[in-house]
Amino acid sequence: MPRESLFASTREVQSLDRPQSLWNKLAIQTRQQDPFCCSSSWHLSFHDAFGPKRRLLIRHSNDSLVAFAEKTFSSGNIYLTPIESFWFFGNNVLGPQGVNLLRDTLIDIQRHYAPTFPKIVISAIPPRGAVYKELQENFVGQFAFYRHSLDIQCAASLAGGFDGFLSRRSANHRRNMKKQGKRAAEKGVTFERCSPALGSEIDAIYARMISVELSSWKGIGRCGMAEPRPRKFYNALLRRMAASQGARIMFARHDDKDIGFIFGGMAGDIYRGQQFSFDDAWSDASIGNLLQLEQVKWLSEEGARRYDMGPLLGRHMDYKRHWTEKRFHIETWILEKQ
Repeated sequence: MPRESLFASTREVQSLDRPQSLWNKLAIQTRQQDPFCCSSSWHLSFHDAFGPKRRLLIRHSNDSLVAFAEKTFSSGNIYLTPIESFWFFGNNVLGPQGVNLLRDTLIDIQRHYAPTFPKIVISAIPPRGAVYKELQENFVGQFAFYRHSLDIQCAASLAGGFDGFLSRRSANHRRNMKKQGKRAAEKGVTFERCSPALGSEIDAIYARMISVELSSWKGIGRCGMAEPRPRKFYNALLRRMAASQGARIMFARHDDKDIGFIFGGMAGDIYRGQQFSFDDAWSDASIGNLLQLEQVKWLSEEGARRYDMGPLLGRHMDYKRHWTEKRFHIETWILEKQ
């Protein structure tokens, strides 16, 4: 087998990098814990920003797909990881025959890397779910299984629209939201909705987002999306969202100036939040909370079914407990050839 034939060509990747590709249909239709982060938009944007030289191994059938990126460490160890391999939010074995497709692909992997065999990393698997059980059934005895990490994703149901969402929040939370909204309105804060589709719109909107980010505590601390690689990642992600008009961006404004934004995208009828920021000068005005609330109003008007807010655990994540009631556990596993 020629060396290059194991890996996807640029043309193959481009054919899957579109809104209605098999990859994106599987992300939406296969009941994933985090469907947006299973999409080609998420994985290929990460590849653009964080690992553009990593070779991609992507195989698909009529109803399933597996996607990996090759990573070689200084020790010489080779891993085939999910393409997005920092947060491990997206499952990279998709579809009813995904595990069977992986099993068939292992034959080509063995031939390519002989006499060694890379470690295989599979992410965002529900504990004791169908994919994990199928991996065990197919590979126990051939591979050792090591759990790399676990995470808890959180979400809010939008059943019943905006009123239904509010009914699932605490009385104290609802009361605080009402007071904060009234104070912001008295100060003249307004909100603007954006769902860009054209290149010029994307550039202008992203520049506005970065400007707010630079004035936020994250920008001031140089730890946010304005830093070089995150900036490239979210730019690439926004452009892919725009191809299907899937981006949902809300700006908070005061005196014709942007003072905050919230940004995320749709995977079918499920919204996945990505980032929000606000001018540090407005840190006492609850702009972040009000942006969340305005985003929920917009999504409810559109008939969205769920608001995914990503990881619940970690620094600065505790606020999500007030906004969500659903919990989804995911695990990442490493398979090592025995």
